Amino acid sequence: MAISFDLESEILKEHSKRQTVKIVSWINGDETRFAQLMQQFLCGEPRIVQRSSWIVSLCIENHPSLIKPWLSKIVKRAGEKNIHNAVKRNVVRALQFVDIPRSQQGRAANLCFYFLQNVGEPVAVKAFSMTVLANIAVQEPDLKQEIKLVIEQMLPYGSAGIQSRGRKVLKQLS
Repeated sequence: MAISFDLESEILKEHSKRQTVKIVSWINGDETRFAQLMQQFLCGEPRIVQRSSWIVSLCIENHPSLIKPWLSKIVKRAGEKNIHNAVKRNVVRALQFVDIPRSQQGRAANLCFYFLQNVGEPVAVKAFSMTVLANIAVQEPDLKQEIKLVIEQMLPYGSAGIQSRGRKVLKQLS
């Protein structure tokens, strides 16, 4: 790709997996390029924020260390009122791939518990939240009982996706 890569234009060009992968490939673990993406994610207009969240998620999946300086900001962003479901979904999806530092675990856990207990949240947001909480519980075993309780309350009324992920996470926590 050319040196004059205009990230905002590329994000707005087309909302497709092909375009998303193109941008992820351009970033390719580069902290400076990822910082440019994070500026779009944190400060862009709503459509740019929504589209960039998918790119952020894939970048973090491929290079989890990229999130370190941005972790508190993306957790805060996902918890904002009226934020698009795609942003919530992609942030919580990304958190699955990260070893969340103890200093950030409380905020991340609170966000995930909120998503799990909010009836209106999409299935994917809840499923990813379960996994993030289970990952945090590895370092904070005291959370296991609370996580189990919340998931067990959801299972009888949850969708197939919630039930499947819930059973998997409950097994992991046992």
